[in-house]
Amino acid sequence: MKRTPLYESHLKYRAKMVSFHDYFMPIQYDSIINEHLLVRNNAGIFDVSHMGKFEICGDDALSFVQQVITNDAGPLSEKQVLYSPLCNEKGGIIDDILIYKRNINKFLFIVNCANTEKDIAWLAEQAKHYKSLKIKNIGDDMSIIALQGPSSIEMLKNTLDDERMHLKRFYFEDFLLDGASVIISRTGYTGEDGAEILVDAKYALKLWNRLLEKNETKGLKPVGLGARDTLRLEACYLLYGNDMDETVTPLETLIDWTVKFGKDSFIGKEALLEQREKGIKQKIIGFEMSDQGIPRHDYPVIKNGEVIGKVTSGTFNPTTKKGIGLARIHVQHARVGEEIQIQIRNNNYEARIVKTPFYKRERKNECT
Repeated sequence: MKRTPLYESHLKYRAKMVSFHDYFMPIQYDSIINEHLLVRNNAGIFDVSHMGKFEICGDDALSFVQQVITNDAGPLSEKQVLYSPLCNEKGGIIDDILIYKRNINKFLFIVNCANTEKDIAWLAEQAKHYKSLKIKNIGDDMSIIALQGPSSIEMLKNTLDDERMHLKRFYFEDFLLDGASVIISRTGYTGEDGAEILVDAKYALKLWNRLLEKNETKGLKPVGLGARDTLRLEACYLLYGNDMDETVTPLETLIDWTVKFGKDSFIGKEALLEQREKGIKQKIIGFEMSDQGIPRHDYPVIKNGEVIGKVTSGTFNPTTKKGIGLARIHVQHARVGEEIQIQIRNNNYEARIVKTPFYKRERKNECT
């Protein structure tokens, strides 16, 4: 089992540690509900150092990136971030990633921890067609700290004493902290404003402690992966392995907007064009429980006594105090307002398809 550079701090803050894709990671420090509400109302700090990180370098870097992602990196400015799936030839989702554009010849990929080895093997196979391209796995060299919540940017300013924290959403900038270089991007996985900080693993603990110490009186506390999951689901951010995998295409999910058919070519384009022309047969929807009950992954979705799909992600929503979830169902039933049932322990509980996301933050004084 691997440990992130922040492992000892997690123990110091009495985190409940769990095995998570070959890492010991904190699932919670306080209750998941309290940590969830902390991020919604103030700010929390997360260790996400387990995420995979690859450098893509070479004269063909942009051409390569354009070929392996469905989204369009062509219009990206330097120091801009893009979200996109990687798809196979059949249009199935290999992973969903963040792409950081350093310049036209250098990109950084942030990938899901569970897919790190699979992704780098697949990317290396595609890279054989690009002579100058180099792919480097820098996962162990770099840590990621996420600071999320409506107070997060003010806390960053308080910590770094740097007025450049006017970053727009999905842009990044380079900073120096006591001589150590850090990359700060205006991104996150919680539905709140915030930042993700990429730092040399040797300096991660120092930065983590500094953020907590500088903002202790402002209420900053560490938050575990349990609340990270409830926060992302409330914002309807998909989770790889639950809401999507290689048997699912982006057109069948909530991220169909990431497929840019106007590009000349990308892996999976033909299959996705064919699927678009024929029409999809299943679709991800959001639902809210009408009865008391908490939906979970793989629970059957029922309509008129028949199974029409399954829950992909489900939880108790600390904000609305109701059960919520995402489900993949037959497209003919995927209408907002449709009444459905969720089968929980062999009993059917009433639910209703609702507009997504379940939660959307107020954008006050925020660069967009």
